[in-house]
Amino acid sequence: MKTASLIRLAMTLVVLALAQSTSFACDLCAVYRSEAAKTTNPGFNVGLFEQFTHFGTMQQDGHKLDNPAGQSLDSSITQFIVGYQFDDRFGLQLNVPYIQRSFRRPTDTGSIEHGHETGLGDLSLIAHFRGYQHATEQTLFAWDLVGGVKFPTGSSDRIKEELTETAPAAGVPESGIHGHDLALGSGSFDGIVGTGIFASWQRLFVSGAVQYTIRSRGDFDYRYANDLAWHLKPGAYLWLSHKGTLGLQLALSGEDKGKDDLAGVKAEDTGMTSVFIGPEFSFTWKELLSAELGAEFPVVSDNSALQLVPDYRVKAALTYRF
Repeated sequence: MKTASLIRLAMTLVVLALAQSTSFACDLCAVYRSEAAKTTNPGFNVGLFEQFTHFGTMQQDGHKLDNPAGQSLDSSITQFIVGYQFDDRFGLQLNVPYIQRSFRRPTDTGSIEHGHETGLGDLSLIAHFRGYQHATEQTLFAWDLVGGVKFPTGSSDRIKEELTETAPAAGVPESGIHGHDLALGSGSFDGIVGTGIFASWQRLFVSGAVQYTIRSRGDFDYRYANDLAWHLKPGAYLWLSHKGTLGLQLALSGEDKGKDDLAGVKAEDTGMTSVFIGPEFSFTWKELLSAELGAEFPVVSDNSALQLVPDYRVKAALTYRF
């Protein structure tokens, strides 16, 4: 394979690696950043990202508890993505999320509630800029900057539950699922800033990113806490040709989220520090199509107060460039 072709192929892999999602335990923080498989020329790209998370473990201040009521929450977030690449450095992307949640929890009187929430989530507009890149025949390094805004388009009605929560009757398990867990949107305009890097040598590579979500006060005087998310993903190319690529990474990701507040009063059951680990596959074909598939499992879940925490999550993505 010619040197020019190798560099061009490597740049495709950079884009794929730097397009990894920053999607963590806080579902409302999950914003998938997708780019076209090829960014050397202007053009549109469309994509689809799915994240399914199962919450089924009760914890009190980071310690596992029994779950006699069988509380659970299944959350599916499907993000429809439309982007435009202006040149080899700058692009814009619009994320339109559709959220489906089903849950089981005890009521204050001891009965079991089965419910679901479905609808549009908070739209996001993301800009990404290639700050630096350097390529040789065997090595590659790239650095990206990201910034954007989330709009309050998702329903925040479930947050109203925070205004009327009461202690359960004697002998009744306390619910680990609250209004802030079920809301489809935050009811606030939020800022997103971040950065990512990619480095490779021959068939080995590593990608990493940090994203910080800056929250403002939203509906019902509720403010979700600011959130710091990160990932580090070393990997290798299992297949590498002029037609396409197949890569395998070990995804290590984490989140540090503070406590939300309602009218200035801290919501004690909202803080979380988590670390996930799992395999992730990536695939590209003819510089037009890219796909990802991965599963992650928690190795650290340090939560505040009583919360239902994730057992696992599965992610899949597909991006096509016109």
